[in-house]
Amino acid sequence: MNGSTRGEPATPLAIAKPFRLQWEPVQNAHVLLYPEGMVKLNQSAGEILKRCDGTRDVDTLIAELEQAFNTTGIGSEVRAFIVDAHGRGWLE
Repeated sequence: MNGSTRGEPATPLAIAKPFRLQWEPVQNAHVLLYPEGMVKLNQSAGEILKRCDGTRDVDTLIAELEQAFNTTGIGSEVRAFIVDAHGRGWLE
């Protein structure tokens, strides 16, 4: 995970192949689809991953989430989720 706050170049986040993020009305949730199955995401995970479209780095994503949900101080939680998502192979 590269982030501009650590003096590294900011890297846009994107969903890794073969995963595909979509809203699933039956599940009433965002899901990650892949050839072997599906991962149902909680609301927070869905909100983070739907912004991982290859156009935002971590800092931009956090700023957008804080603005969208009228909150502050969620950076460490978002970064922890992104590290976990990378570890699971969900993000490039």
